[in-house]
Amino acid sequence: MPETLLDRRTRLLGPNVRLFYHDPLHLVRGKGTWVWDAAGRRYLDCYNNVPHVGHCHPHVVEAITRQAQTLNTHTRYLHENILDYVERLTATFGPQITSAILTCTGSEANDVALRMAQAATGATGIIATDHTYHGNTAAVSQLSTTMPPIGGFGGHVRHVPAPDSYRPLGGSPQTHATAFAAAVEAACQSLIASGHGVSGLILCPAFVNEGFPDLAHGFLTEAIAIVRRHGGVIIADEVQPGFGRTGPQFWGHVGAGFAPDIVTMGKPMGNGHPVAAVATSFEIISAFRRAFRYFNTFGGNPVSCAAAAAVLDVLKAENLPARAAETGAYLRDGLRKLAEKHSVIGDVRGQGLAIGAELVSDRASKAPATELADRVINAMRAEGVLMGANGIHYNVLKIRPPMPFGKVEADIVLQTLDKVLDGL
Repeated sequence: MPETLLDRRTRLLGPNVRLFYHDPLHLVRGKGTWVWDAAGRRYLDCYNNVPHVGHCHPHVVEAITRQAQTLNTHTRYLHENILDYVERLTATFGPQITSAILTCTGSEANDVALRMAQAATGATGIIATDHTYHGNTAAVSQLSTTMPPIGGFGGHVRHVPAPDSYRPLGGSPQTHATAFAAAVEAACQSLIASGHGVSGLILCPAFVNEGFPDLAHGFLTEAIAIVRRHGGVIIADEVQPGFGRTGPQFWGHVGAGFAPDIVTMGKPMGNGHPVAAVATSFEIISAFRRAFRYFNTFGGNPVSCAAAAAVLDVLKAENLPARAAETGAYLRDGLRKLAEKHSVIGDVRGQGLAIGAELVSDRASKAPATELADRVINAMRAEGVLMGANGIHYNVLKIRPPMPFGKVEADIVLQTLDKVLDGL
């Protein structure tokens, strides 16, 4: 028998390399919010935040092509692209963020951020939530409990319960923030007692992997004050909520109501071109540069900076952050109307175009319908709509499409989901 594409993939890439869906897709082309498979079938992409301003956006493609035809080199030579871009990037933050290091991936960015926290504080202890994901370097893989590292977690890491607005810590929305802060205080005390000290707290401001919990503005205020009182810094991982996905505030931490000391970003930054960044104050970046000898051959190269600059151009020209807020509100409202018909939808939440619909087998007990969520996303794929599932119990439908996604596309999602839930 001839070798299948799946067999060839396993032989060349090794086993257990994850694919989406029970019937994996062979994609060959993308445009805007749509992708096409090898048979020519079109699918609505409700999952991929990497093509942030749309698959193969012509302005980004043209910027990459133009710069690739001119020069590409590393940052041990002077070039203006990286300086122009960092000026534009840091202008989107509060006054505490003035400088940046460009990398190739979000994993690298978070790895650097952990070292920045160590350099700024002299401590090594780090706190993360217990259902987070911040990348796959040896250092940041210590932060995730979903795939424990060989040999176990290092003594310098403490995990605190991920916020869950549907099942809040302490038993009610009123006690949630205080209970979360108490867990952070306990983690700090443990790190101090172990001799590691507190270098910082790292979190996604929208807690996307944790299932998009709806948290009040200022939910993190008490926890952040505790970390800073113990000498630590705050790292906001904006890979998923950043660049306007959660609305015109542009960054998830603004919507959450706090000013981080260090911000990391990745995937959406170059619309699929491998570029990422760590942004911080001049004081912290200077401490890092004194403590670590760091150079990244491809970080901040002229082509990457051209791609990233083009993304900023498109976000502004097409008013995508404001559109994300409008479309997201429309889609969440539609999902809540579906919940009136389909009792398996227990909760709908999120901000902008970062939306979750939690599936339950029983609303009274809020029992997670994990297996149903898997069936739903595979049935949606069969109907031509691509989405995923995440959350603490992997029962939250994850809708995180490219930013040009509008009300027409939202209606397709709602109609298809209604049909799928009727069928299941």
